[in-house]
Amino acid sequence: MSPKGASTAQPRVIAGRYALLGELGRGGMGVVWRAQDNVIGRQVALKELHLPDGIAHEERRVLEERVLREARTAGRLNDPAVVTVFDVVVEQGTTYIVMELVEAATLSAIITRGGPLPPDRVIAIAVQALSALDTAHQAGIVHRDVKPGNLMVQPNGRVKLTDFGIAQAVDDPRLTTSGSLIGSPAYLSPERIHGHEASPASDLWALGATLCYAVEGANPYERTTTASTLHAIMTEVPRLTRATGVLAAVITGLLMPDPNARLTGPQARAMLESAAAQPTPPQGFAGPPPTARYPAPPVRKRWLRNLVAVGAAVAAAGLFAAGIAVDRWLFTDRPPAAMAETVTFGDGGTLPDFKLSARQCGDNFLAPSVRVGSTDCDEPHRIEVFAEGSPFGSSEKVAHPGDEWLRKYAEDFCTLHFKSDNVSLADKDDKLRYAAVVPVRSEWKENYSASKGTREIYCVLWDKSGAELTKRVYAK
Repeated sequence: MSPKGASTAQPRVIAGRYALLGELGRGGMGVVWRAQDNVIGRQVALKELHLPDGIAHEERRVLEERVLREARTAGRLNDPAVVTVFDVVVEQGTTYIVMELVEAATLSAIITRGGPLPPDRVIAIAVQALSALDTAHQAGIVHRDVKPGNLMVQPNGRVKLTDFGIAQAVDDPRLTTSGSLIGSPAYLSPERIHGHEASPASDLWALGATLCYAVEGANPYERTTTASTLHAIMTEVPRLTRATGVLAAVITGLLMPDPNARLTGPQARAMLESAAAQPTPPQGFAGPPPTARYPAPPVRKRWLRNLVAVGAAVAAAGLFAAGIAVDRWLFTDRPPAAMAETVTFGDGGTLPDFKLSARQCGDNFLAPSVRVGSTDCDEPHRIEVFAEGSPFGSSEKVAHPGDEWLRKYAEDFCTLHFKSDNVSLADKDDKLRYAAVVPVRSEWKENYSASKGTREIYCVLWDKSGAELTKRVYAK
């Protein structure tokens, strides 16, 4: 009982119905309260726009409009993985957004507290997040700030994508402040850094970085400064250590620098749902062997096993967007008939050297001790380099990964490019042969800044009959 004469403090009530019960959190855009809806009789989350003092009038107007757009945006979406918006009220010049109350920690907090998550749990999170993004993208909405802090994971495993505060409808004029980029630096896609508009593809790139953070325990690009973080995004290829199988392929497919080669949401979701139905991650270079959490894996096809190894995934996932009919060849018992034995170059290799690069043609076949010179691709030629890649990008220091791993990576990389529309010749499997060309150990450039050596692998094709090619085969 209160002392005589004392008054009991009453909760603050917004719009005559939302009683504030306590603060849930605060950030640059305001404060989030736990509130009681006295009309419906349920608890809600109420976001109060509370901007710092000193913001210029125009800047304040832009930020207020952004929060209002959050309500309009999220209110249009209907997906179990999207936080529902119930109401928007303006009282005494302050805007409040009434939302579904989600009793959950953010993915960021979960990883900070407990470390990286097991791959099967990350797959479950990814499928739900992809569903939320697909719903938004179908509605013409780009989130613009997908990151671990905006994914809430409930104890039962349900995921909620929140904070559409900087989301933008595709058909709305761009809304930004002072011409600056909007979003978290470590989750900005390469094309956003280049100044291009946000798009569904940039949301998917950010989700790829988020999933990488969830399974690896760290963002692969985050550095001590914003400038170095952005530089890492533009120049480095993540090297996964815990993610294996389809999860690794999806992450690297979503992180493809070229948005046109990036996995789409439906593609990534289909791959992950298939993996969730049969959680049998393969044992390989970049991950641990299966543990008791998984059933004993069946005997897997060698090409499937290599395809989903982390190194091959860099090429594998993104090329699903390039016209690969994966069902025709992925589950075969042996490598494609058109593929020849891998060729090495350098001291002690099949070739003394190899100086051609992608989209160049050669005047000789890949035979022991032969030197291949460059020739005009519009004239008769014997070989074409139809793809070129580097397993580890511009990472500063990378030891040689082993002859067998490099060979398998190169074979899978070249097979994926050969099967894609980049090699568009009809009946190519019957008319052409192709091979991977890789450096020997002594040619490997361990330090990226070294003046000698290489980390590149090459894919070469030629006419199966041994005749000269009279015109280009690969797509320009």
